[in-house]
Amino acid sequence: MQVKDLTTLKEYTVQTMENGEEMVEDAYAGDLLSDVMGNAPSDSILITIQAHKNTVAVASLAGIKAIVICNNRSTPDDMLQAAKEEKIAVFTTKDSQFAASCKVAVLLGKVDASKA
Repeated sequence: MQVKDLTTLKEYTVQTMENGEEMVEDAYAGDLLSDVMGNAPSDSILITIQAHKNTVAVASLAGIKAIVICNNRSTPDDMLQAAKEEKIAVFTTKDSQFAASCKVAVLLGKVDASKA
């Protein structure tokens, strides 16, 4: 799927998206950034509550193409500026990390929505 496909998810708000055409193949949910850096697959979506500039730095190192910030957390300006510079999309949602992970898994084709 492409990064821009995340816009089809209900109540997911684009904060910045310089790379809508980029392909993503997987997702990773986590808040411990050292774990994300060591284990998140490249060309993926990070699902987290960590809404700060360091999240973008870790995403860049890991080859992550999009970040979904959960639980209605706000995204600071310096985070969004860093994301624009690194061409990493940032979305916000009121969903919990669990709900967001389920929705993204369906969108990625990892889970059949009719069986979930």
